[in-house]
Amino acid sequence: MRFAQLCWVLSFAVGGFCVVYYFIIREQQLPIIAGVVRGVTEGRSNETYDTASDIVFWSVFAVMVSVLIVQITLLVSFMSRRPGVRWWQLATFIVQAILLAISLELVATDGDGQVLRQLLPLQCGLVLLGLLVSTLPAAIAWSARRVDVKRGFSGPVGPEA
Repeated sequence: MRFAQLCWVLSFAVGGFCVVYYFIIREQQLPIIAGVVRGVTEGRSNETYDTASDIVFWSVFAVMVSVLIVQITLLVSFMSRRPGVRWWQLATFIVQAILLAISLELVATDGDGQVLRQLLPLQCGLVLLGLLVSTLPAAIAWSARRVDVKRGFSGPVGPEA
């Protein structure tokens, strides 16, 4: 369980770095995104491409932040042994994989985005590893217990004993 928790926490650290880095390189990425959008359809005004690149950037940014916040919340629920949390974690992983595919095609294509091309798959890999480790038999048994069992003497304590 601790290894699964470590994988999730490392994915949060990588994801947090990606969110901050993506925001920092926004000005360099907007013309690249506009170029990708321009490649889809020609003959529009430059303002249209600039608006489309802003929409793509902020949409990807909002999904990155939202997925990170939801995953943090789900890890807290998982560590509290809530039933069915693994399915929600799997759903966030699927959303994150879709986001990765979109990011690699539209956002992190050139220049400073190369760092994101390396870190976003790392984050997805850590999430997947944490999810897989949390489905091992020992982890399933841990979450089925609902409470931690303390070992040791369980009788009365004090002079009456």
